[in-house]
Amino acid sequence: MYLGVSRTLFSNSEDTTVGRLFGTDGVRGVANADLTAEMALGLSVAAAHVLAEAGTFEGHRPTAVVGRDPRASGEFLEAAVVAGLASAGVDVLRVGVLPTPAVAYLTGALGADLGVMLSASHNAMPDNGIKFFARGGHKLADELENRIESVYESHRHGEPWQRPTGSGVGRVRSYDEGFDQYVAHLIGVLPNRLDGLKIVLDEAHGAAARVSPEAFSRAGAEVITIGAEPDGLNINDGCGSTHLDKLKSAVVEHGAHLGIAHDGDADRCLAVDHTGAEIDGDQILAVLALAMRERSALRSDTVVATVMSNLGFKLAMEREGIELVQTAVGDRYVLEEMKAHGYALGGEQSGHVIVLDHATTGDGTLTGLMLAARVAATATTVARPASSQTFAAQASGAVNSAAVQIVHECRIRCTRRARRHHDAQEALLQEHAVSDDANRDPITLRHVARSDVQILESHSKPELATAVDVEVALEHRIGRTCG
Repeated sequence: MYLGVSRTLFSNSEDTTVGRLFGTDGVRGVANADLTAEMALGLSVAAAHVLAEAGTFEGHRPTAVVGRDPRASGEFLEAAVVAGLASAGVDVLRVGVLPTPAVAYLTGALGADLGVMLSASHNAMPDNGIKFFARGGHKLADELENRIESVYESHRHGEPWQRPTGSGVGRVRSYDEGFDQYVAHLIGVLPNRLDGLKIVLDEAHGAAARVSPEAFSRAGAEVITIGAEPDGLNINDGCGSTHLDKLKSAVVEHGAHLGIAHDGDADRCLAVDHTGAEIDGDQILAVLALAMRERSALRSDTVVATVMSNLGFKLAMEREGIELVQTAVGDRYVLEEMKAHGYALGGEQSGHVIVLDHATTGDGTLTGLMLAARVAATATTVARPASSQTFAAQASGAVNSAAVQIVHECRIRCTRRARRHHDAQEALLQEHAVSDDANRDPITLRHVARSDVQILESHSKPELATAVDVEVALEHRIGRTCG
């Protein structure tokens, strides 16, 4: 029996400046009302100036990668961003409709000086947003965002700026090769192929509608898609990672081994098993953590999550000797902790999962591929039980076994501990209550804490005491393995 460690960190670096344009994930608002073409152009000019001041462009002609999700408003906002950058002397590579992590990846892979993504992620269609990436595809430092906002405000109030002319203006061209380059990157980092798996993908009518099916297909899976017909108006409309019902039904209807759901810009991933049971971000992290440790890829045997992580996940990691470091809510804090200490894996219950060796931000397509790779690998190596289960059950077991094998035993003896955690989490709810806003899913600590207690109580059965191998775990499997 391994004893893991849990640590909780709280950042005090949250910017509380009144009226600050930049939130935790760029600038967002209702397109053409809050976020206008004039603002998009002005912010792009300001970003170019600030990065030039910081020395990013020194000694060479600067280049930017610009992408967007398929929202209708992205068309005019993209034009404004491109115009702003080019007018400030920055050459622009337009990669078109691609996921946010693809723009981050291409910014690094192409040696660009900055990247710009136009998306409001899982928000409704009328919203849109602008997110800037620094060289290497990393999030801009808060100091640079503050400076961009300051320069933008100065320009908006009439401060003149030196405009390049002649050959000094930026040139603009489409970079269609970015699609294949990103897909090849995704396939190249997989530990094994997906041959033999049938997978349903819900693309939320979003940025991954082409990329994700292509990547899963090239990796060997049989792919069925839903929510993959973006028309500019239907993004996140009753589908994707915030609306899983259609995916659950489709997985059961098609007899698929699992289903993967993305949001509008595909920086997150949730899943369902072959029965239609939801697999949330905590469960995905648990599966990937154990898989990565087997490959000696989980540095320091540590995974980073937020204080929203549920009790089952914490118990599972402790049982397996994996340290769980918890941060304040927000993938930015998870990423900061990972980068500060060199950790390889982190994420949120909402499905933002960061595999830092292969991505600089949450990547829903990569996460789904790695989860599917674990299913494929385990399904082909675990012996079939004597009761002759189907391959679908084996595959679903692979998704759940990493958590099931260790959580079943905990459920026998942890009801009292769960109640104590419940009380503590209720107190934490009062201290860290957060409203449901544009940058956060409507998940509450109250729901998590209560579900932990209820599930642990309902599954505290003596006959599960030896459920430590896949066969027995599958025989007694539950719908939600990590609480």
